[in-house]
Amino acid sequence: MNHVPAMHGYRRSVRRNCPLTFWLNYQPPLHWPSLLEFLTARCIAGIETVQAGVYSRSVVLGGRHGVVQVRAMRGHRLMLTVTGVHGAAIPGLIARVRRVFDLNARPGQIEAQLGRDPLMARLIAVRPGLRVPQGWDGFEQAMRTVLGQQISVAGAMTLAGRMVLRYGQLLSSQVAEGTGLTHVFPTPAALVEEDLSDLGMPRSRAATLSIMARALLDEPHLLRPGVDLDSGVARLCQLRGIGPWSAQYLALRQLGAADALPLGDVALVKALRLLEGPQVQLADRARAWSPWRAYAAQHLWASLS
Repeated sequence: MNHVPAMHGYRRSVRRNCPLTFWLNYQPPLHWPSLLEFLTARCIAGIETVQAGVYSRSVVLGGRHGVVQVRAMRGHRLMLTVTGVHGAAIPGLIARVRRVFDLNARPGQIEAQLGRDPLMARLIAVRPGLRVPQGWDGFEQAMRTVLGQQISVAGAMTLAGRMVLRYGQLLSSQVAEGTGLTHVFPTPAALVEEDLSDLGMPRSRAATLSIMARALLDEPHLLRPGVDLDSGVARLCQLRGIGPWSAQYLALRQLGAADALPLGDVALVKALRLLEGPQVQLADRARAWSPWRAYAAQHLWASLS
């Protein structure tokens, strides 16, 4: 995605585990209801909640457990509240939250180009400032993507919740109190040797989860944001169980590739045909949306709600 300098204000406390508060600016507009709707549908029990307009999740940074909470504020900014995170990890955490919420996007530039297409102009008018949410980290997003192969979002989150309950660490009681969070997401090492099929999925998909865990142990930067789209997709497709849909989806959600588009996505095809008729072809229409096809995809997915 495009980048602008990160700006933030903050309030600190000297007491350990006392919340730190930061204000994250962005270029308006930002369609906060769509961001919350996306996150709510994909909350993994134990590690995430969305309540009263606030997104909360557990984190592990520098070997310490913490909790982050994000809410919208007036004045084109989000408020980030952090508990349990060491001060040295704060700059990296802020950069990560900005990436997850796509706060460095330039919506004016994106929508001016994308809006040249009449369909996209209609969708932009409904949700101006729609962002493309990103994964918290490469391993978690890889697990989410594989779990979501050929099943509903709700079904995938049920499986992810079982995975967290069985293989995730308990969240430190010092930061867990009152948050509704109980665990942190499992590490690659915790899953790589496990038979995950007993979580309730086909053995082939369980094997792909293990393959991805091994790949990320061997290549920690495999899903580093900013990797070139074509080379990133090609590398991912070399892994057994990862086809074009999964590779493009990971590029969209984790590599931050603004032109990524999972052409085989059933929901994208459904959304487009509901809007433009049963004969329209996604691959043909998508040519008009480059280099912002990830944003076009997010608009199409959002239109189904």
